[in-house]
Amino acid sequence: MTSFLSSIYDYGYITTEKAAIGILRRGRIPSHVGFILDGNRRYARKAGASNTKFGHYEGFKQLKKVLDFCMRLGIQSVTVFAFSIENFKRSEEEVAYLMQLFREAFTIFSEKNDLIDGYRIGIRVLGHLSYLPPDVQELAHKVMKKTEHNTERYFNICCPYTSRDEITTAIKENVKLVEQNKMNIDDITEKSIHNHLFTSASPPLDILVRTSGEIRLSDFLLWQASDQCQIQLLNCFWPELTFWKFLPILLEYQIYHDASHNNHNNHNDDNKE
Repeated sequence: MTSFLSSIYDYGYITTEKAAIGILRRGRIPSHVGFILDGNRRYARKAGASNTKFGHYEGFKQLKKVLDFCMRLGIQSVTVFAFSIENFKRSEEEVAYLMQLFREAFTIFSEKNDLIDGYRIGIRVLGHLSYLPPDVQELAHKVMKKTEHNTERYFNICCPYTSRDEITTAIKENVKLVEQNKMNIDDITEKSIHNHLFTSASPPLDILVRTSGEIRLSDFLLWQASDQCQIQLLNCFWPELTFWKFLPILLEYQIYHDASHNNHNNHNDDNKE
C-alpha cells in the first residue's frame, strides 16, 4: 500500500513539474544561470551525519537534478561554483573527498550519459586546473574534449576558481598580447577583458543563485554579475534546492523582463510623440 501511494505521489509530482515547465517555457527563459553551491556541510549537520562527506555527496547528486531541470526549461548555459581556490585550505580529508567526487563526476560525464548526450551539452571546467591532482586534471580535459562539439548548451564547472583570479588572468592575457605586439595598450577595454574571461563563450549572466541564506557572492562571477544580473539568495541548503524552489526566481525574472520591456516600449512611444 505504501509503495502504491508512493508511486502515485511520484507520478503526480513528475506530471505537475512537467506541466509547470511547459507553461514557463511560453515566457522568457534566462540564457545563463549561475549557482553558488553552498550549504553542503551544514546540510550534513542538519541531517545528523557524522561528517561532511554525506553533505557533499548529497550536493553532488542534487547537481545532476538541477542541471536536468535547467535543461528542460531551455536554459542555454549553467555555471556552478563547485570548488574555490580557497577551499584548498580546508582539511586534507575533506579536500581529498571532494577530489574523489570530481573524479566520479568527470568520469560519468565522459561516458555515455543521457542528459549530456540528449541535450548536446558542452562541459567546460573553468579555473586553474593546474592546481588539481594530475589524474583529476586529465579527467577534466577528457570530458571537455569529448563534449567540445556540443555547442547547443553549456555546463561550466568552476573548479578551482575565484572571480578575482579570473579577472586577473584576463588582464594578464591582454597585457601579454600587447607585449607580443598583437594589440595596442589603448585597445585594452572592458570588452577585451570580457573576451578573456573563463565564461566568455557563454551568454551574459541573467540570474545568480546562492543557497544557504548567506548574503555574499564569495568571489564568484563578480564581473558577470555586475551587469543587469538578477541576484537571488535562497534560504535553503544546496542539496535542498528543487525545481519548486527555483520556480519563484524564474517567475520574478519573467515578470521583471516583461515590465522592463513594456517600459522600454512606452518610452519609445513617448519619444515618437
